[in-house]
Amino acid sequence: MQPKKQLRLTPPRILVLGFALTILIGAVLLSLPIVVEGKEPIPFLDALFTATSAVCVTGLVVHDTANTFSTFGEVVIMLLIQVGGLGFMGFATLFALLLGKRVGVKERLILREAYHQDRVGGVVQLVKYIVVIFGVFEGLGALILATRFIPLFGWKKGIYFSVFHSISAFNNAGFDLNGAFGDYSSLTPFVNDPVISLTIPALFIIGGLGFVVIVELFQYRWTRRISLHTKLVLLTTGILVAAGSFGILLIEWGNPRTLGGLSFRDTVVAAFFQGVTPRTAGFNTLDLAGMYPATQFLIILLMFVGASPGSTGGGIKTTTFITMLLAVWSMIRGQDDVVSFRRTIPHHQVYRALTVTVLSMTLVIIVTMLLTITESSDVFHVFFESVSAFGTVGLSLGVTPDLSPPGRILVLITMFIGRLGPMTVAYAVAKGMIKPPIRHPEEKPLIG
Repeated sequence: MQPKKQLRLTPPRILVLGFALTILIGAVLLSLPIVVEGKEPIPFLDALFTATSAVCVTGLVVHDTANTFSTFGEVVIMLLIQVGGLGFMGFATLFALLLGKRVGVKERLILREAYHQDRVGGVVQLVKYIVVIFGVFEGLGALILATRFIPLFGWKKGIYFSVFHSISAFNNAGFDLNGAFGDYSSLTPFVNDPVISLTIPALFIIGGLGFVVIVELFQYRWTRRISLHTKLVLLTTGILVAAGSFGILLIEWGNPRTLGGLSFRDTVVAAFFQGVTPRTAGFNTLDLAGMYPATQFLIILLMFVGASPGSTGGGIKTTTFITMLLAVWSMIRGQDDVVSFRRTIPHHQVYRALTVTVLSMTLVIIVTMLLTITESSDVFHVFFESVSAFGTVGLSLGVTPDLSPPGRILVLITMFIGRLGPMTVAYAVAKGMIKPPIRHPEEKPLIG
């Protein structure tokens, strides 16, 4: 009798289990009576959904945060957002360093997988940089937001609001505490406030660039070198920001329910905000339901692409998107190599980009089809919610609060896969179970 094979805890599997455990702990906390002040505790499924949305830095909610949770509950959500943005391994490494413990090889391998690095060396130093990055940008964001929130809400509440929204914005979470202005209002009351409408996007754009890019830009004064990864991230981010902002400005210019009634300055600022927030941020200053269908579809495309690798955002990622476009352009020109900035992108990276895109599209299509069965909404609305969940964006056309229990389970699974990445989840399930392939003779099928 052959001994049973034990399930090997590979880095992808540890990441999946770690995030799942973090979500479960958060769900237990959010189901306690103390987190809902003066009301009955929310059902465990709703607590699980909220915890998943917070840890996966998504922002989709089935209960308005400000009108449902007590201050303790809001703090729990804020901490879950912070853990989800930094990553549970980042937090574990930080505590190990504070306690003077050594980070072993196994932990470094997990960190490499978590932050999408191609080598083990330097990952602990990267975590140190990331912690500093979080502290600096979230602190600056809170200080700037405090100049607007303190005059509105007073010192105590104003500082609390500033810290919460700064953390939520930098982590691309999309949670807000503006329920006093109406359920699920997000930042629509501040559409005429340039300080909030520019500070929040600045935070989630920087958070969405990826920590490797931020560190590399900071070190440029000494290294005088910018990697191909950073160049592609900056180029693609700039293109998507410009395309999204200008596209919404052009389509919504005369829409009385969105940009039509604003001044020229507020129109430009609101179009910029709404053009960049689909990059997995989840905030909105305009009524999404009041937008034209063309704008809503543009937002779906932006949400699917998402932020950059190693960031607090989701989606297929900017580098995946640009690699696919470069591969198509190379094929059209009859070139075998995919070249950008005088550098050749390895073929296995192109295959990886293709795999991520196909897996992501397949997931979104399956979830959309299932939601059309479980929910009463039309296919376009559930398609919007599915992409928002996968991209960990948090924008909604109003479907999420009314989801049935099966629909909520589908969406929280989609958020979970979107945060970890379809490749990480696929490796966690399949790696070690599939034997190395045997090379067979080549034969060319007809394509196109």
